[in-house]
Amino acid sequence: MRASDVISIGDLAARVGVSVSAIRFYEARGLIHPFRNAGGQRRFLRSDIRRVSFVLIAQQIGLTIEQIQAELAKLPDGRTPTLADWRRISDGFRRLLDDRIAALARTRDRLDSCIGCGCLSLRKCALYNPQDRAASRGAGPRYVMGDKPEPA
Repeated sequence: MRASDVISIGDLAARVGVSVSAIRFYEARGLIHPFRNAGGQRRFLRSDIRRVSFVLIAQQIGLTIEQIQAELAKLPDGRTPTLADWRRISDGFRRLLDDRIAALARTRDRLDSCIGCGCLSLRKCALYNPQDRAASRGAGPRYVMGDKPEPA
């Protein structure tokens, strides 16, 4: 390994735009794996820039640390994702994003019509849920999630 392949924790943090404490957090959660030099200082491979960047992208999409750990655990030898890995992983991310976009659009559309509908009657409201009828369909705001209300 060449000296140019190795960077300090401060250099990694600066390069990816996070704090040093965030790098330590990612290390503690097993998302990155530094080694120690002779002086006991953390050193990272330059490829960890891509690995932390992957973590940041996954967090922006809304994945939890546990979900990110699970994705990274699918990689052989815990390595940084390659282009082929990224294509496979991004397919899953795309499905997740599409589902979230659809849910947000449904919420937006229902809130717009609800706020401005002027019905003044809960019995006509598409979000009205007397006696919690929607509970039989599962947890969460069922009508906002896409379930159709039962006729009153």
